[in-house]
Formats: sequence, structure tokens, C-alpha cells
Amino acid sequence: MNDQKEVKTHVPSVMEDPSATSVAKVYSKAFLGSIKESERDSVIEEFTEVIDLAMTQQPVFGRMLMSNALNKDERLSLVDRVFAPHASELLTNFLRVLARHERLELLPLIFTQIKTLRDTEAGKKAVSVRSAFELSEQNLTNIEKCLNEALGFSPVIETSIDQSVIGGLVIQVDDTVYDGSLRTRLKQLRGRLSNRSIHEIQSGRDRFSHPEGN
Repeated sequence: MNDQKEVKTHVPSVMEDPSATSVAKVYSKAFLGSIKESERDSVIEEFTEVIDLAMTQQPVFGRMLMSNALNKDERLSLVDRVFAPHASELLTNFLRVLARHERLELLPLIFTQIKTLRDTEAGKKAVSVRSAFELSEQNLTNIEKCLNEALGFSPVIETSIDQSVIGGLVIQVDDTVYDGSLRTRLKQLRGRLSNRSIHEIQSGRDRFSHPEGN
């Protein structure tokens, strides 16, 4: 019986490329670097409106703009028809550059990187906070204050609900995770009890192996 090779039916998109984040960083740095410091916040606000239009208000349009259904010229035409009459020349030209280089698929990722860079410039950093339930405004204020004092920057808190946390919080800053959940504390307690039991058993064996007087 001949082996049959599996037919590959899914073609990875640019967003699934491991280098997508690196490419997005290059474009985001170039875009932010082309804007005067005094104008950056207003331009980013305009960029936010574009993302909101493409991802939330008109998702069908957004998928068309960022998919491979259109060729390069068609995407450029779409940018000129939809954005040029309303957006600033700076943002329109940036969208044209992305269209020419077939990088419009990276638009949401580039926007995320732009916000991250801007937060870093302002001494801010994104912090992920996971909890088993929705946190109150007072909870968030207290967490923000504690993180500011402990880590030395203004945290931009992004919350999510994770039932596996059980109790407490799981906080992530970049690649560092501070796990204060009840599940983790119980796991650590079980580990300490297990180690203590092993130590006690080993100590008992040693006493039996080496009786006094021998």
C-alpha cells in the first residue's frame, strides 16, 4: 500500500509568520519616527480610528483590506478611495506604503507596536493581570499603585478573567510572570510538604541504618 502524503490545505498568513512581530516593529518605529513629538498623540488617535473602522465598525471591509483577496493595485485603489479623502496625508501615505509592500495584513500588529513604543516613551508599560473574577476600579487602582512603586513605571493594565486562577492574581510584565494565585500557592505548599516527607523518611532510614553503638 502506497503512503499518501497529506495535502496541505492551509496557507499560513503573514500574521502567522514568526517574524511578523519583528516586521511590525520596523514599520512602527519608522512611522513613529516620522512624526513630530508634539503631534504623535493626535496621529495615534487618528490611527486608532482607522483600526476601529477596519476591525469593529466595518469588519467585512477590514477583512477585504487585509486579506489576499485583492492584489496590490486594488488595495492601493481602496486606500485612495476610502482613506485619502478623510485621513491625514501622513497616515494615508503610510497605508499606501503598507499596500505597496503587501503588509496591510500586519496593520493591527503594527498599531499594537506603535502604542507600545509610545507608552515606553511616556514611561509606561503594558501589564497583563489575570483574575478569576472582574476586578473593581478600586482593585485596579490599588494594583496600579503597587506596581508603580515596585517596578518603577506607570503600568497600562490589561485585565482578563481566567477561572483557573481560583483566587489571587497572575501578573505578567514582558516575559516575567508574578503568580500569586491560590492554585499556585497550594501547588507550592504540596511541594514543600512532599519534600519534607521525603526528608523525614530518609532521616528515618539513616537512623535505622546506623544504630547507636555500632
